Amino acid sequence: MKKVLLVDDHPVVRAAVRLVLELEGFKRISEASSGSEAISLLHEHSFNLVVLDLVMPGGDGLELLERIRASDWSCLVLVFTSLDPLFFQERCMRAGAMAYVAKTNDLSQLHKAVHAVMTGYTYFARLPSGSQDAQQRSEKQMIDKLSNRELTILQYLARGKSNKAIAELMHLSHKTVSTYKTRLIEKLGVNAAVHLRDFAKRNHLI
Repeated sequence: MKKVLLVDDHPVVRAAVRLVLELEGFKRISEASSGSEAISLLHEHSFNLVVLDLVMPGGDGLELLERIRASDWSCLVLVFTSLDPLFFQERCMRAGAMAYVAKTNDLSQLHKAVHAVMTGYTYFARLPSGSQDAQQRSEKQMIDKLSNRELTILQYLARGKSNKAIAELMHLSHKTVSTYKTRLIEKLGVNAAVHLRDFAKRNHLI
């Protein structure tokens, strides 16, 4: 019997995705609203598929994706998120995802992606090439060079979270988060931390 774990903190989204999964023949559908809850379920049960959002309170989908790849869990992962594939799809591919679907798409795209993954194929969007101006290309290159942890901290900072809050969410010390913030300011060529939000919004990172 096919079993799937749906990881998303929005109940309405989970309800919609559940309908898609039921149409694809899944009878055992477990749900998690956070990364830590997902990890507990992955330790307790075996799943054929994980449908994963990248943005959740108390945890980051990219880190969970990497943890799944590094573990002996034999599940396939389909990323279903609001984040722009231009900046996150390739990163998720490198971390072991088999599919990437943006929530801005019609649910039929999710249906196709689930079917593709469960029949042994990958499902990724065709990204635009050559349509970005010089600034966009330059900033995308800077983003691509960030580690997953740096990118996650950038997103938290851009959403207005304090160093202390980020430290608690990511189980890091306050000093470590402060170091990451300084490093991000340098790597992204912004004048101050306040400009990190502008950078993130301009590049659809939040």
